[in-house]
Amino acid sequence: MGENQLFQKLSNAIIDGDYELAQKLSQESIDEGTNPIDTLDKCLIPAMDIVGEKFHNQEFYLPEILIAARAMEYALNVLKPAIEAHRKQEGGSGKEIVVVIGTVKGDIHDLGKNLVKFFMEGAGFKVYDLGTEVPAQKFIQAIQRVKPDILCMSALISTTIPYFSTVIKKLKELGLRDQVKVMVGGAPVTDEYARKVKADAYAEDAVKAVQIARLLIEEEK
Repeated sequence: MGENQLFQKLSNAIIDGDYELAQKLSQESIDEGTNPIDTLDKCLIPAMDIVGEKFHNQEFYLPEILIAARAMEYALNVLKPAIEAHRKQEGGSGKEIVVVIGTVKGDIHDLGKNLVKFFMEGAGFKVYDLGTEVPAQKFIQAIQRVKPDILCMSALISTTIPYFSTVIKKLKELGLRDQVKVMVGGAPVTDEYARKVKADAYAEDAVKAVQIARLLIEEEK
């Protein structure tokens, strides 16, 4: 199968949410010697961009997003070892955006967080997911350990969003605030509230989160 044909079929599998086919075609791309970074950049990321556009145009709703995200996850699980091996061979060129993400302490909701994670991984980001009910210290430890470009915090309960401020103040106390961009999101969160707690950005959904993350990194450069 030619590269263009394989990419088209893999792209369609992602968009359609056919995770078994996405997994199979990802392995075929490796077996045929296709550059795994090309598979990511020229196929998987554009496929998730299409999913995002369909979501914004109300052609896709949450169920379609979830099954597309699952297909993307299966494809990435196959490709990740090959991508990492290729990057090592290339001397680590093309530095990826590193993200730490988690739902704040007191909040067990993870659907929005998981969607952001899937879309960011689909965009080629390296994402460290800390899960739910994440205390400030766990965020701090992850930042110190992996030195991310961006910290993403999520909250769905209005009584837990003040915890954004707790984490950001702790970052400032420890001299880490200038080392990482902070993005916040969740149903009760607004752009105004993000500014109030001194976050760098607010994202209303997973698609916007990827776009804003890219802008933050470009501004930093």
